[in-house]
Parts: sequence; C-alpha cells; structure tokens
Amino acid sequence: QVQLVESGGGLVQAGGSLRLSCVASRRIFSFSTMGWYRQVPGKQRELVASITTGGSTNYAFSVEGRFTISRDNAKNTVYLQMNSLKPEDTAVYYCNSNYGYGYWGQGTQVTVSS
Repeated sequence: QVQLVESGGGLVQAGGSLRLSCVASRRIFSFSTMGWYRQVPGKQRELVASITTGGSTNYAFSVEGRFTISRDNAKNTVYLQMNSLKPEDTAVYYCNSNYGYGYWGQGTQVTVSS
C-alpha cells in the first residue's frame, strides 16, 4: 500500500523557517517525481515545488529563492525547506507522488503569523 506521511508543519512568525518532510513507500519513491502542494480554503491546490528522480527542481514563482525542495533516496524522503516565510504562505501543505495515478499525503498545516 502506497503511503505518504508528512511532518514538520506548525506555527511560525513571519521571517521564520520550517522544514517539511514526507516519507514515501520504498516501492514507489525511486520512480516518482515528488512534489509539494498547498491549499487554502476556497482556493485550488497549487504546486509549490517538485523534484524529479534525477534531482531537477521546479518552483512556483511565489516561493522561488525562499523554498528549497530536496530528496534523500536512501530514506525515501522528500523535504521542503521554507525560509523567509510570509503570512501568505499559510496553508495546508500536501506531499505528492506522480507514481501511477498519483498519491497524496494527509497534509500538514503551516501557519505564518504577521
């Protein structure tokens, strides 16, 4: 059974940092482009960052230069380092694997206070 388990969300002041982690099933991690998405109530889920199996990365314009996505294939884990956080980064953050039909984690809340 494919599972994505996120951790690392929380409450932080503007300008602070958080690191999100997502552990995936070994069976699919090695073959997946992994991504982080976020969603606020009433809005569509949006891509924040993604990383291919080869390590190529892609970022939303709004987080470019502040967030860094990385993956540790030995640990089946993808990370999202978030620096210089802004109140508009407040959202539920979801981990995603594009393996097969795609899989989602349960989400982790990130709240940035002003």
